[in-house]
Amino acid sequence: MPRTPGFSRTLRSRRSARALLPSAAALLLALPLTACGGTSGAEEQELTLYSADGLKAEDGSGFYDKVFKGFEKETGIKVRYVEGGSGEMVQRLAREKSNTKADVVVTLPPFIQQADGKGLLASYRPQGSDKVADGDKAPSGNWTTIAGNYLCFIYNSRELKEAPPKTWKDLLDPRFKGKLQYSTPGVAGDGTAVLVKAVHDFGGKEPAMAYLKELQKNNVGPSRSTGQLAPKVNKGELLVANGDVQMNFANTGTMPNQGIFFPAGDDGKPTTFALPYAAGLVKNAPHSENARKFLDYLLSEGVQRDVSAVGGGFPARTDIKATDPNAIALARVMQGVEVFRPDWAEVDKELPSYVDAWKSATGS
Repeated sequence: MPRTPGFSRTLRSRRSARALLPSAAALLLALPLTACGGTSGAEEQELTLYSADGLKAEDGSGFYDKVFKGFEKETGIKVRYVEGGSGEMVQRLAREKSNTKADVVVTLPPFIQQADGKGLLASYRPQGSDKVADGDKAPSGNWTTIAGNYLCFIYNSRELKEAPPKTWKDLLDPRFKGKLQYSTPGVAGDGTAVLVKAVHDFGGKEPAMAYLKELQKNNVGPSRSTGQLAPKVNKGELLVANGDVQMNFANTGTMPNQGIFFPAGDDGKPTTFALPYAAGLVKNAPHSENARKFLDYLLSEGVQRDVSAVGGGFPARTDIKATDPNAIALARVMQGVEVFRPDWAEVDKELPSYVDAWKSATGS
């Protein structure tokens, strides 16, 4: 994970200042004040982004990779990137509340709502956010969806070509013992989404936890990051893991042995729900003006078209109708899948009890 950038200043000694000739001293006084105090010009041309994983590629071909380069070229502002699980990023913001280091945070729900509830976000409505559906942004302006996405699971399509899993029940098969893993609820956004889907599909918290307790006999164990699981599935170290459509679709070029599926209940109907990437301006951000420019850029028309064309996700703006090859392929992925809408305010409220129940059921 990249380190949060440190800052430094170069101060002249009093001795060297006294040695200046009068004309040189006059020139020094004429320089901008930022040369010897406050924030330097170099420091002003940056911002720090805390983000859930999935939008940046190791080979430099990801959505964020293009966004960072384009933004720096257009504005001269460099993005310092810190990546982790959604819950991990919010926890870090909370720890740093008295000495804020991040300028923008991007997380999956319910963690963007959690950040808002903890008073970690400042109100800002980016240009273009009026084109984002009301349900995909905070009425207060404290956060806005920047890329649509959905929960999914993945399997190794090479080793399971003849009999890929389709249902929750399939995942209990002994062939998946030590070959199945999902990211940690309460830490990773996608891992928390597994709980939300299980509660929905099994009709309540108790039956969902009873199932996850049974599933634990196949589970490898916790993972703080969902992004770490896809390479393992691709190599065959794992046969099944959780994920999300954007991330797993985007990396199929470098990880071709991934099949996307949506575990179905007893009725055989696959289900999922929207799990968008949402961005907010961090309260007391050290580079708040740069952060606002970055949020505007993320919702600009060209960048929103790249959400599918480059990122493998779904544009947040309703006026952007993507027709690129990725958008067409993504429509096929989602075909026949029932999409339900969680009550995120309720999920945020109940999340601690969900996580506690999960820990008790699984012994995690």
